[in-house]
Amino acid sequence: MKVGRIALWLLGGGLLLSLGEQAWAASAAAAPSFPITIGGKGQTEEVASALRVFLLLTALSLIPAVLICTTSFVRIVVVLSMLRQAVGLQDTPPNMVLMSLALFLTLFSMSPVIEQINERAYAPYRAGKATLEQAVEQGKEPLKQFMVRQTRESDLALMVELAGAAEPQSVDDIRFVHLVPAFLLSELRTAFQIGFVIFLPFLLIDIVVSSVLMALGMMMVPPATIAIPIKVLLFVLIDGWALIVKSLMGTFA
Repeated sequence: MKVGRIALWLLGGGLLLSLGEQAWAASAAAAPSFPITIGGKGQTEEVASALRVFLLLTALSLIPAVLICTTSFVRIVVVLSMLRQAVGLQDTPPNMVLMSLALFLTLFSMSPVIEQINERAYAPYRAGKATLEQAVEQGKEPLKQFMVRQTRESDLALMVELAGAAEPQSVDDIRFVHLVPAFLLSELRTAFQIGFVIFLPFLLIDIVVSSVLMALGMMMVPPATIAIPIKVLLFVLIDGWALIVKSLMGTFA
């Protein structure tokens, strides 16, 4: 979990720091200052810089949650977790390994979106050709298009209905406050559908092993003792990891 969180910070921290640094520097002269007295001798310090740093750190703490809610990470990590449950291995692969794999698969699947954000927003802003507001608006569009493609209309309609808002007539009318939860619902539904397909062959192995043991009168032998090695062997023989990764990446095309 720590590795995944650190990597998520590195992914979003660079962009947010770059966007926020110049904006705060430009507004430093106009930022309100709050004089405070130290030791009762009339000495004062400006705390505006400390407040800006505090706001920056607060924003950075939200980056992992934002990246999880607006990328393919949710679908990937849920499918990998269900795969581990289907095989019957509770702690193998470890959580750190699953999170790391999910993180890098997320980076791989989101690379086209990241490149578009860099070309449309980050690069022009660094070159001084766009303001912070323009960079934010341009950077939201590729991410919004990705989320809309992966979101079911029924889920989006549900969130709009719950919010009591008017039905959007185009993609530009969709608000992020409605799109993000709808996107998460769609991702969870897709992940559970993929997980169900993964569970089926392993469930059949469990049923067959249990039936054979009962037919042989070996009811005291736990079926998992025999079923887990068979499932692991079958998974290795069919190159299961490659099939899972290929299928997952194909769902984001």
